[in-house]
Parts: sequence; C-alpha cells; structure tokens
Amino acid sequence: MSEIPWMSTLELIDAYGKGDVSPAEVVASLRERIDRVNPRINAFVTLLPETADETAKKAEEAYRRGKARPLEGVPVAIKDNIHTRGVRTTYGSRLYEDFVPDEDAVLVERLKDAGAVILGKTNMPEFGVIGITENPLFGRTVNPWDTGKHCGGSSGGSAAAVAAGLCPVAMGNDAGGSIRIPAALCGIFGIKPHIGRVPWYPHLPGFDLLEHEGPLTRSVEDAALVLDVISGPDRRDFTSLPAYPGSFVEDMKGDVKGLRVAYSPDLGLAAAVDREVAEIVRESAFAFADLGCSVEEIEVSLPATSEMDFIALTISEMVAANEERLEEYKAVAYPPYLPFLDLAGAFTSKDIVRIPYRRYQLWEEVRKIFERYDLLLTPTTAAPAFDCGEVGPLGPPDVEGVEVGPAGWVPFTMPFNMTGQPAASVPCGFTSHGLPVGLQVVGDRFREALVLRAAAAFEKARPWRQARPPLD
Repeated sequence: MSEIPWMSTLELIDAYGKGDVSPAEVVASLRERIDRVNPRINAFVTLLPETADETAKKAEEAYRRGKARPLEGVPVAIKDNIHTRGVRTTYGSRLYEDFVPDEDAVLVERLKDAGAVILGKTNMPEFGVIGITENPLFGRTVNPWDTGKHCGGSSGGSAAAVAAGLCPVAMGNDAGGSIRIPAALCGIFGIKPHIGRVPWYPHLPGFDLLEHEGPLTRSVEDAALVLDVISGPDRRDFTSLPAYPGSFVEDMKGDVKGLRVAYSPDLGLAAAVDREVAEIVRESAFAFADLGCSVEEIEVSLPATSEMDFIALTISEMVAANEERLEEYKAVAYPPYLPFLDLAGAFTSKDIVRIPYRRYQLWEEVRKIFERYDLLLTPTTAAPAFDCGEVGPLGPPDVEGVEVGPAGWVPFTMPFNMTGQPAASVPCGFTSHGLPVGLQVVGDRFREALVLRAAAAFEKARPWRQARPPLD
C-alpha cells in the first residue's frame, strides 16, 4: 500500500482490525522508506529492525486473537535522550556514545505495554540544549520540506521522521520549546503536556525543573491517544501528577463555541517576527472566531528573564552533571557550546536561587491572562526554517532585519516551560517559499484536553495532513 507511510495511528489501528494490512507489512513498508529517505534527512540514528519485526509479528497474533492493546502494531520512534533498555542512548554526545541503559523510561515501558512497535532512536542536538538538531556524533538533521534548512530542535529527529512519513508517532521532550519548535518548522502537531503529566524517569541530570515529555504526530487525535497511554503517575518520578480523571481522546471531542481566546503577536518578548509568519498566524488565530470563539488581540509584556534563566539553568546543570568528566567533554563537545561551558562558572549560587522567584513573577503575569481567557494563541516561532550553516548557526542571523541573538527566533515557547502549562504547536500554513508555519495554543494549568480540543477543531476546519514534503 503506497499510502502506508502517511496513515495516521488511528487509521492503522482500524486497518489492522479489518485485516486490510498487517503490522508486519507496515513495518516493512516504513523500513523501505527509511532506507530510501533517511540518508537525505538523518532523522533516525539507530534502527531496531529485528526487534520491530518480532513485535510486529506478536501484534498480528494479538489482532487474530482479538486481544489488541491500545497501540498494538503502531510504529513509534524514540528521541535519543529517552532511555531504552538494551539500546544505545547517546544524548547526541560523544561523551555518551556507548551508553546503553539497563531499563526503559516510563513512557517507553508504557508504549511497549500498549503494543507499540519501537522502530529506533531519533537525532537531537547534544544534550538537547539548542533549537537546531546537529551534534558531533551523528551530524545534522535537516528539514523534509527543504533539506537545505534546519528542522528545529531539540526533538528535531522525531519531528523530521514524522513529517517525512517514516513513522506516524515519535516521542520527544520539551524544556524550552523542543517539541513545539520542530513541530512548527516541520509542519506537524506537537504537544507539551503539563509538566509531570508524563513521568520522566530515568534520565541524566539536567532540565529537572523544565522538562515535559510528549508526542509528535500528524494528527491531533493521534497525540491524544498516545497521551492516554503514557500519562499518569509513577512512584519513581515523585514529580509526576495524579492520573488524569478522564480520557484525552474523549475529552478532546466537541466544538469550541463560547471559548474566550486571547491572541498575542509578540508576548512583549519578540524583538521581531517574520512578516509572513506574523500574517499567517494572525489570520489563523482570528479563524477561531469562525469556530464560535470570541477572539481578542491583547497587549501583554511578559518578564524578559526566561531566556537568560533557561541558559543559566541548562548550562549549569550540564556542567554539574558532567563535572568529573568536564575536561574530557570539552575535547569532544559541540563547538558552539564551548563559550557556554565557560559561562557556567560566572553564575553564582544567588543567580540560580533567584530563578524560582522570577518564575513566580512570570506566572503572576500569565495567570492574569488565564483569569480572563480560556486559551492563548501566539506564533510558535518568530521565523520559519532557516538555512543550515557549516556549524550552526544556533538561529537565523536576523529576523526582518533585526538582530535577535541565538534564541531570539524562539521567544514564544520558553515562558510556558517556566510556568509548566500545556502548550501545542498546530500547523497553520506555509510561507511563499513552501515552509511550514506553526500556531502555538497555550492552555491553563492541567488543561491539556482543552488544548487538544482547540487544536482538533482547527485541524478539522483547516486540514494539514494532505500536504507532504517534496521528498519523492
């Protein structure tokens, strides 16, 4: 079936149940496509053909016996910083190129228990620190829509794999935008659920106050189905939330009539936004009025501290986690990181302790928005995918002629890691050069289902799955 690479999770499950196609046929079809396409985009860095074949055969038997589990036979890719028992997990670093975990991450356990077929591991920037995907170990992952441009990061390999039709679902994580940024640049759906919704265990030290685990998919309902499988408490992660009281798949259904929607073009943080991105996102935001929502553009000025706080936290944690091997690491590190490693020594204990205070200041401003509105809409990124350089750059040199700095093109995502709220990126259009644009949908605390419902309503009104990258 030539359409297998583009089938959604729910379409695959339906086809399996009807006997129209088998899990083994799907895995074989995807492997053929991976063999053909992956050398061009470098999304997968480790493949598990024997394990995938074995799991697919077991899935076929489960369907024959009428014992199929929620994700039986569904192919899934796993980001290379999510632990997989017996499978190399490198964090994109030469320091961990031979690291093989002896246990699965909680979300991998749950995917396996639900019958998913693990295809392999996907590329990421070293330790997931930056918003592009390249590292000294595996090199660069490029954008399926234009292989001369970046795919975003840090879950860039996962986003590129889904966008290129290599798998219907890929797992990522998000400490500053790492699910939403590549989802936007690659034209797919990605959701960062509320912090703690999906347990994060085990993991190397770092990002402990910011990390959110979540899926990247080609449809909103697929993401809801995966969240139903992977969310819920686990005693090994004492920060994990109590079980969600319903079903994300069920609670995302229905219209969005009557919702109060705020739209901000800049959050008071963006120095500049690409003209086409701004126009496409604005029009998409006000399209929610056609869905029965009241939409209002608001003026907001969030505290401009989250970028430096993110740098201080992530760099300090990365240095502390590898302190005993720091000199060894400097010899093999991704070159643009080296100035940051030296910067870590400049932060004092007071600098780090002040970060939680500023998080509360940020929340005070964000809380005021959600006392008046149900949802907040913004661009996901300030610019579309940009050209790849020799090494880096970490971001476009400027946006609309304004120098914005290494993280100035992604000012919209970090604040909501600081507050821990659910947020998603929804495909909302293309630039004149055929590059995807993402609309960020932010919900109040614990309201993933509402974010999913709004995204699904937008998807229904403006379907995006028919658009495919020009890889064939």
